[in-house]
Amino acid sequence: MKHLFLVFVFYSLSTIVSAQEDVAELFTKGAVRYDFEFVGHHNSVEVVKKQTKYLPVWGGNYNALTSMPDYGTYRYQLFALGSNNLIFQKGFSPLFWEWQITNEAKQETGSFYQSLFFPKPVSDAFLKLQERTFGGEWNTIFIDTFKVDDFYIINEKYPVPPIDTVTFNGVPSKHVDLVVLAEGYREDEMKKFSSDVRRLTDSLFVAAPFSLHHNKFNVLALQTPSVESGTDIPGEHLFRNTAFNSHYYTFGSPRYLTVSDMKRVYDALDGVAWDYIYILVNEERYGGGGFYNFLNVCSSDNARSPFVFCHELGHGLAGLADEYYSSSTSYNDFYNQEIEPWEPNITTMIRFNKKWFRQITEKIPVPTPREAQYAGKVGVFEGGGYTNKGIYSPVMSCWMKEESAGEFCPVCQKSIEEAILLHCK
Repeated sequence: MKHLFLVFVFYSLSTIVSAQEDVAELFTKGAVRYDFEFVGHHNSVEVVKKQTKYLPVWGGNYNALTSMPDYGTYRYQLFALGSNNLIFQKGFSPLFWEWQITNEAKQETGSFYQSLFFPKPVSDAFLKLQERTFGGEWNTIFIDTFKVDDFYIINEKYPVPPIDTVTFNGVPSKHVDLVVLAEGYREDEMKKFSSDVRRLTDSLFVAAPFSLHHNKFNVLALQTPSVESGTDIPGEHLFRNTAFNSHYYTFGSPRYLTVSDMKRVYDALDGVAWDYIYILVNEERYGGGGFYNFLNVCSSDNARSPFVFCHELGHGLAGLADEYYSSSTSYNDFYNQEIEPWEPNITTMIRFNKKWFRQITEKIPVPTPREAQYAGKVGVFEGGGYTNKGIYSPVMSCWMKEESAGEFCPVCQKSIEEAILLHCK
């Protein structure tokens, strides 16, 4: 099944590129992987270029190269040399940005591996990387000229891990391609991995709005074995030899489960078409993490894992913010309450006309009291984004706040659906 999938990808991409003359003028078959490191501390960042690769396949939608929503704490843009026309743009939220607002970042310099991905241009292009400032403006932190004939660009055959095709509905460039990687599963545990992926994706596709768009997804389970089962739990001095060096206690939070070795993650995907990466960790302990257009992580065997799997993909796919406001975090000044946050499901009321105000009925007061009579109603409830004052969320209870909500709220469902459809236009 793996080889059939890849052959279909190559055929379909070549068909799409040749059929759309405007795209053919800008891009050719394949993709570019541009690797660098974020290096800095709480108020500085330096971009250190590492390597560039040509990859055999691009999984993104050629009809949405510049129309993605302007979300994320970072974004990168590609311009055609000569005309300076914008030909590609994508926002993302890396782990580095969250680390910058921790107390640790005030005392130490950190380094985080990162890659940018874009379809392979036909001609030289100008690459720009920007960060979103605390005031909400875009600040350019790195520029480079991408030369298509640069002989230092790595162009080789890439090994593809064994693939279990969980769901396949068609050409990757017209579908949401979710790739799940095994973390903390030994070679003899790959049957368990495939079973875990199916169990958790089944829980995803019975939840709205994913339940309405199951046929718009391709889901691949990549068998990437580890030496040992489980993951690192630094707070308890437990360490395991795993494929991607995942760990709890990210930024000191016991349940915050992330991955340290992103280069290994990207290397495992070099021969595969994908839109979103999910790392499934072979662990019973509750935990996870989700980052817009970057990474999603979830433990496999906790009773709450189906909820976490959905919740984290809300972050990674649609850029949704956490709506809880009473739990402690390791962050300082996460949101600037003098501007409107970019996430679609929280507001400071600064530019609420750009958010979900059309989904509020006339009889709902704004702001909306957290009272029983408004339970299940879309309004503007104070509390969200880890803050109980000055940040507002759409409903009293949603999966972006708590499991007991039982579902994503209408505002989050709309944002998720828009993100799905953008991949399929």
